Formats: sequence, C-alpha cells, structure tokens
Amino acid sequence: MKKFIQDLAETHRYQPTHLLPILRSVQSQYHYIPQEAIEQLAQLLNISRTQIIGVVEFYSFFHLSPRGQYELLISDSITDHMSGKKNLISYLAEKLKVAVGDVRQDGVVSLDNTSCTGMCDQGPAGLVNGHALTRLDRPRLDLISDLINQQKPLNEWPAELFLVEDNIYQPGLLLANPIQPGTALRAMYKRGVPETLAEISFAELRGRGGAGYNTAWKWHLCYEGPEEDSFCDIATHRQQQRYVVCNADEGEPGTFKDRVLLNSYAHEVFEGMTLCAAIIGAQQGFLYLRGEYLHLYEKLQAVLDERRQAGLLGSNILKEGLNFDIEICLGAGAYICGEESALIESLEGKMGIPRNRPPYPVTQGYLGKPTVVNNVETFMAAASIAVNGGDWFANVGTEKSKGTKILSICGDCSQPGIYEYPFGTTIQTVLNDCGASDVLGVQIGGPSGTFISNKEFNRQLAFEDLATGGSFIVFNDSRNILEIVNNFTHFFAHESCGFCTPCRVGTSLLKKQLDKIIGGHGSAGDVVALEELCQLVKTQSHCGLGQTAANPVLSTLQRYPELYQSRLKKISYEPGFDLDGALETARRLAKRNDASAHLAQAEE
Repeated sequence: MKKFIQDLAETHRYQPTHLLPILRSVQSQYHYIPQEAIEQLAQLLNISRTQIIGVVEFYSFFHLSPRGQYELLISDSITDHMSGKKNLISYLAEKLKVAVGDVRQDGVVSLDNTSCTGMCDQGPAGLVNGHALTRLDRPRLDLISDLINQQKPLNEWPAELFLVEDNIYQPGLLLANPIQPGTALRAMYKRGVPETLAEISFAELRGRGGAGYNTAWKWHLCYEGPEEDSFCDIATHRQQQRYVVCNADEGEPGTFKDRVLLNSYAHEVFEGMTLCAAIIGAQQGFLYLRGEYLHLYEKLQAVLDERRQAGLLGSNILKEGLNFDIEICLGAGAYICGEESALIESLEGKMGIPRNRPPYPVTQGYLGKPTVVNNVETFMAAASIAVNGGDWFANVGTEKSKGTKILSICGDCSQPGIYEYPFGTTIQTVLNDCGASDVLGVQIGGPSGTFISNKEFNRQLAFEDLATGGSFIVFNDSRNILEIVNNFTHFFAHESCGFCTPCRVGTSLLKKQLDKIIGGHGSAGDVVALEELCQLVKTQSHCGLGQTAANPVLSTLQRYPELYQSRLKKISYEPGFDLDGALETARRLAKRNDASAHLAQAEE
C-alpha cells in the first residue's frame, strides 16, 4: 500500500488540491479509504488527517469501512421509483443474498441506494464501481448477479449493460447547428476579443444552470473587477491569475442534458471555455464532472488531447499568444457541489461546503483568485454566439429570455430525452411533443423548482415565468402527489451538507413531519407546523439547497391543500374542548402567505 500511495501522490505532484482524485484512486483500489492511507497522505500532502477524514465522510462515494469488490448502487430518484425501482432492489438483494445498505459476508458485493444518477431517461438505473447501469429489469439483474457471483471483471461484462443513450428528440438553435472545432476561436480573433464579448452581451446570454445571471457581465467583472474598487485595486486585479470552471455537476433529479452535451458536443463546450479564457485572461480551466458520469471521463480526456494536438489547447493557441489548458476533476457524490462556491471548495480538495457570499467567485474564487463558473450549456451557447453573432441568438426567445433552453424530459411520457425550445414555449407544447397524456402535473427545475398543476400548462418556459436549469419531470394522473413530495423531501434531508442548523436540522424535521402526516398520524396543527417549518428553512438557510428544500411542500400545499387534509387522523375530542378556537389559532398562524391561506380555507 505504501508504494501505491507514494506513487499516487507523486503523480498528482503532492498537491492538496488534488485530494479528491487521489482519494478516488484509493477507493477504487481498496474499495474503501484505509486508515494507513490517510496517515500517509497527511504526511505527503502536508495536510491534517482530520481534514482528510472530513473529506472522506463528506462525499457519499468514499468509505472508511470496506465495501464490496462490486459496489452496487441503485438510483433512488422519483423516476426510478415510478419504473418499479423498489421491487427491483428487493429482488436484487434476494438474488445476491445481501441486505440493502450492507456488504455480503464474503466481501464480494455490497448493495445500497444512491441519489439520482443522471439516467432518468433510461431508468431504473444504477452504478457498479462507479460505472453507469441503465434500463435495469429482472433479466438484467439476473445477468448482473451471475457475473458478480462468477467474479467476472467489469471489462468482461456485456457492453449493453453499460449503454447510455443520448435520446435527442428535438434539436433546436444549438443542437441542430454544431460548430467545428476551432471555429469560435478563429471568429473571435478575426472579430476581436473585446468585440466578441460585446456580441455575447448583445445576445443577452444568461446562465443556463438555473440562476440566469448575465454571462457577459460575469466575464467582464472577472476581468475588470467590481466597480467599487479603486483604480489601483483594479490594476492589481487585472494582473491576477484567473480561472475558468465549467460546472458539470448536474445532480438535480430529473436533469441529464449536460451529460448529453458532454457526450456529443464536448468540442463546443471546451471551445466556449477557451473563448472565456481569452476574454478574461485565464490560463487554467477545470471541468468539474459529477462522479456519476465516470463513463464520460476517458472520452472527454480524448477530446482534450485531440484539441491539444490541433493547437486549440495548450501553449500559443492558434498562434495568437493564448496559453490555456483544461483539467477534468471528478466529483464524489455530493449534490451540494452543484452550488458554485461549494464546487470551488471541492476543486481545492476540501469538503463541498458553500462559502459566505460576498465575495463572489468572479473576484475571489478558486484559490482566492478571480474565477468564472458557468454551466455546460452556457459555454456551448457562448461558442455558438461567437460564430453566428449576437443577433442570431437574440432574435429567438422573449424580451427577457433570449435564445433557447435545452430540457431533460422524463417521467410519464412516451419519449423521455432531450428537447430544445425557444424561450416562451408553453408547457402544453412540450407535453404534446414528448408524448405525455392524462398529465396530473409537472415538476419544473427538479425538486428545488416548482410543481405546476394541469391548470397551468399555458405558462411559458422563461426566466420571467418558469425558470429552470433543465429538469422537466412529467407525472400522470395515476401518481400520488404526496409520495412525490416525500421522495423530494427525503432527498434534500439526505443531501444537506450539515453546515448550517436551519438546513441540517430543518430538512430532517421536514422529512419527519411529512412522514407523520402522510402516515395518517398528523392533525391540522401538524400541517400548520409543517408550513411554518418550511418558511424557517427557506428564509434562514445558508445556501440554495436549504432555501429551496421546502419548495416541494410549499408548491403542493398551495395547489392541493385538500390532499394534506385528507391524510389527517380523525380525532375524538374531550367534552368541553374548544375545537373552533384551536382552528382559529391555526388559521391565524397559517395566513402568513397564500399557501397557508389555502390550507386555512380547506380546514373550514
């Protein structure tokens, strides 16, 4: 072990910032992180063992105790449940003779649940030693069980078990017009670097990760510094090292479009990152790839090598004096790392705990230096704008939402997959195209987004109406809304990083309170308490996870208060109990917002 760890640390140049890839290699080799490895890495990287242990415990793909030689993880996403995941994992556990959450006695296999794997269009899905397994059914589970019991190496398993499809059904402005490698960079140098930033500004490109911040302005701030800085500070700022980071940690259940873009449009994404580097003066870029997308890692490395050989990465790119390269960093199973400051912490080899903001990454990001963090789709769009111009992009969409949005559509529809629409498209149009019928509602933007009912399908995809990072989950009228909310609420409680009390404790209390009500053990006061707890978690949490964790409850309470009421237990009151007075108190507390006002009316 000592030589393995020594060689590993040397390969990564003894850099503490490379702790995640080092730990991934150790986990892959030993199926856990041994204490001896932690002690040795602490010395070699000159960091404390407690810091390493903290990182191991933070990420769900690392373990301090041995896992199986074959570590099987089955996705617990709502779409997997809709496809029969619960029965399948029980069947698999029986076949392998191992309990869910445990390691088989012989140490050959372990089985557990995991959060969404980004395969929602081809589930039920899972992972084996980090590699994606799709379209799981009983015949496939029989085959997997036999392969494991025979201890067949993964490279000898049938390729169809690992097949991941793109499922692009409706290409639009971006997907239907791919650009050739180098085209955007050549267009930029022909037009001029400042002029290219002006084109992106004219296009009014906004971040496609969900927040919708103006892309050109973000890049401008990273280079120029904030306006309130003094001239001396700005001069110093311009001389700093800068970084470009592509956020490919799409952990939101129901979202998988970045997976497809990286699989089939990686050149455009890397071109957009290089374009950004030329504009802000960066020499180093990072693609933060979610750990569930391990199957893309080698392919993306090959694309980077191809670009280096073509003079599109590395030193003196296109002989224009630009020095820039890109490194891929694999995550290790932490939804919170989709938040940009948590992602940067992870890139630095730390626990992915969101930072206090301000300062923002554009002024103090990776290693305290100015950093642009953008989504995969954003970089791709920027590269296309550099080629086709700002008009080409701005002429599509709405007044406040220019261009198109790429959607990951899954759930109860005949064609789950990737669709690209101009902003301003109605939800009904999307449902018609993907083959959805008898629709009860749609979850827009994943669990952290908004659940809309079948009375709202005339609403539009747009920042001014329904903004989304890309997740679009369809539910037909056979689905139980409270079961959907329960799945989402359990997801947030599991994924909370634990940094702040309102989120750490609040999401756990939300889960328990909802379990109580759904189980038929709640009273009217419990529903009021649930809503009050939602408001506390929403307003007091440190970062976006906690601030949106209550959305599934709040959005469904507003639309379907009667469903919550229907689960309340029937109570026999003692003679003399003032029921009307108790309900009046509950109503008074509830009328703090519209959602609870609906609840108060339902109680009447």
